[in-house]
Amino acid sequence: MLADIKIGITGLPGAGKTYALSTVIDMLRKEGYTVGGMMNESVLDGRQKKGVAVRNIETGELGVFAHVDIESRTVIGKYGIDTSKLEDVGVKAIEHAAANCDVVVIDEIGRMEVESKLFVDTVTEAMKLSKPMILTLHKKSRNPLLQEIRRRDDVRILEVTPPNRTLLPYKIFRLIQGEAH
Repeated sequence: MLADIKIGITGLPGAGKTYALSTVIDMLRKEGYTVGGMMNESVLDGRQKKGVAVRNIETGELGVFAHVDIESRTVIGKYGIDTSKLEDVGVKAIEHAAANCDVVVIDEIGRMEVESKLFVDTVTEAMKLSKPMILTLHKKSRNPLLQEIRRRDDVRILEVTPPNRTLLPYKIFRLIQGEAH
């Protein structure tokens, strides 16, 4: 029986949030749990980051929702934002995981993602579930959704740092299994 816990992973860019999350997903799957939701991936041109894509963890479906070449009224940093791609892939993945999976993953709740009202509403609804969730949270954003998640009593925030990034997945895994506090 998995613990009804929501874990927020935060950390500076490059600290290892995605690495920690991927490791926990692998550990959960090896134990036979179904894991669903969304993960963000960098879109690279050689070694240069050109955008951000969202991947459905279960199906592998990918959608580029932030890119230097996207023309949009919504621009964050150097990226134009296409919230429809986030919604077509990410929101649908969260909704499916919320209904059908043992563990729901949302990577990342950040400045680009909260530009979609549907994404914000879907995350808000998913947070009401009595099932384990792993969220990666933008470290510095003051967005109302992120502030609300950080304030919740049922969310445990863990910060990834280069020194702890290899041990943290084991701690998260144990928390989800209800073994550690």
